[in-house]
Amino acid sequence: MKIAVAGGTGVVGRRAVDAVQAAGNEAVVLSRSQGVDLITGKGLDAALAGVDAVIDTANVSTLKADAAIKFFTTASGKLVRAAADAGARHVVLLSIVGIDRMPHDYYAGKVAQEKVYEGSPVPWTILRATQFHEFAAQLFARGKVGPLHLAPRARVQPIAAREVGAHLADLAAGDPQERTRDLAGPREEALDAMIKAYARAEGHRAWISSINLPTAQMKGMRAGYALPGPGAALGRQTFAEWLTAH
Repeated sequence: MKIAVAGGTGVVGRRAVDAVQAAGNEAVVLSRSQGVDLITGKGLDAALAGVDAVIDTANVSTLKADAAIKFFTTASGKLVRAAADAGARHVVLLSIVGIDRMPHDYYAGKVAQEKVYEGSPVPWTILRATQFHEFAAQLFARGKVGPLHLAPRARVQPIAAREVGAHLADLAAGDPQERTRDLAGPREEALDAMIKAYARAEGHRAWISSINLPTAQMKGMRAGYALPGPGAALGRQTFAEWLTAH
């Protein structure tokens, strides 16, 4: 089986590629480094020749709703149309738990992206997952004001990116499910505590301030809107276990 992974060099995408190959299937990485541009469509048709399924983990670094909506609708629109032209039988999108409860900022783009897949000419599956354990490292690196690191408060139930990648690979190899059940980590965590624990593990000893970011998305996350419902599938590795391993 031949499975293409958009964003196949990213945090989750590269784990999906590994899982596809571990299952004995052929993985095709769709990324700019491989000559594929999802925005312009350059190299996309050639890369998708003969694929059976496509996994979409492509991402954009922005907090602005307009920029996120433009990126996700353009990139995913081109991807599903090219998948249809290539004769693919299944497209799988990685989305985020709770985006319909807080469709603001970056999450507005993910809501728009889901609508693209719901109108896809190729049978589709949408998997919503919670934040990744790696999210703590990303926010530690980005959350700085001068020399001071800041830790945003939020309620999260993080999952290992490796487990999400494996789940996506399994879904892509199977039959389309449309909205499948959500995927989350094994326990709820405080995001600011995760960031501070990561910082300590990295040897950072300076004081880190917990803050309430005023954006609509972060207000929703503090209210618990990013947490999974009772029917979600749960991963195995806790944040503490991930931190020890990494």
